[in-house]
Amino acid sequence: MTALIIFLVSYLGIAMGRIPGLTVDRVGIAILGAIAMVAFGAVSPQEAVRCIDFPTLCLLYGLMIISAQLRLGGFYTATAEKVLKFSDRPRLFLLVSMLLSAVLSALLANDIICFAMAPILAYSLKRAGLNPVPFLLGLAMSSNIGSASTLIGNPQNMLIGQVGRLSFQAFFLWAFIPSFISLVAAFGIIIIFYRQNLIVERIEIMDQNGLGWPQFDGWQTGKGIVAVAVLVGLYLTDIPRDLSTLTVAGSLLLSRKIKSREIMALVDWHLITLFCALFIIIHGITLAHLPEQVLKFLSQKGFELTQPVFLTGVSVIVSNLFSNVPAVMLVIPCLSKTIPEPWYILALSSTFAGNLFLLGSIANLIVVEKALGHGVLISFKEHARIGIPVTILSLLVLVGWTFLI
Repeated sequence: MTALIIFLVSYLGIAMGRIPGLTVDRVGIAILGAIAMVAFGAVSPQEAVRCIDFPTLCLLYGLMIISAQLRLGGFYTATAEKVLKFSDRPRLFLLVSMLLSAVLSALLANDIICFAMAPILAYSLKRAGLNPVPFLLGLAMSSNIGSASTLIGNPQNMLIGQVGRLSFQAFFLWAFIPSFISLVAAFGIIIIFYRQNLIVERIEIMDQNGLGWPQFDGWQTGKGIVAVAVLVGLYLTDIPRDLSTLTVAGSLLLSRKIKSREIMALVDWHLITLFCALFIIIHGITLAHLPEQVLKFLSQKGFELTQPVFLTGVSVIVSNLFSNVPAVMLVIPCLSKTIPEPWYILALSSTFAGNLFLLGSIANLIVVEKALGHGVLISFKEHARIGIPVTILSLLVLVGWTFLI
């Protein structure tokens, strides 16, 4: 009962994103929940250490370092500027920017792609006389959709891949088609909703020199690109992904120009801390056999997580209640490691669910916050107007694909 109460209070706080009257955020709430699990005896200190999946954390950490290398090398800045050459053809520009965002997010963490590219696009689109809103929505949604296609595209997929011991290649071959179709659908929906509102009046804004964007460095960017290529190659072997990622990331720290401190400063320590805390919270309710009891109850009612439609529905609802990483951590103890398909469905559905509402994905929030810093307002309603149909179509594609396969 103690573990259940701590879990419910913690997840309610994570869903709300705050505690009324206090400034504690989701990460702080998760930490407090983990501490409570240990303090009240639901999880022993030794179990708290053992239950943390360190290979997943190492994978996430290593990918953040590689992304930081590319960012400091000016790769994202240069890429966004090259794409802006299509700004005189708005629909083509939207298509190219969404494809680019999806591809980069599939190879690197989608949150970092949005963090790097959103301010550049917001500034440059206004300067080019284009309406930034549909293009920034396209960035957020395509990064979510693209990240679903690989096991390294976002934190929840990394977790699913590590815990489920999934093959990188097999997952990509299964997930690519529904992700690509969903991306095309998202592009079509944005074009339909904004067909008369892609171009606005050109305005004068400050010069980009004061924005502090990393300048392009061919050598540093080249190192990052080679690191990504080597990493993908290693993922196709039997070498553990966490070991491959740490080795490649560690080699990037050997630099004569970029200080290790600069790279480490771009690592999302809050997200890594959130993972650690959630591992402990979920382990607490697992020791209390709560997931098994819930599954037994659902089974008696005729619902099984092996059913694609039911698993998809559960994933979407829980992801939008608690955010996708906590949702995935809640569901994975209920999945069998002998059948890979439910793990695939969980990865895609929890990621696609992030497009439903503004709060469903960290990538969404990053884009909105960065855009606001450049005077571009994307409201909850504006996001939902596009996000709801995009998500519904994506989920229909996913369910159809599972039955077809």
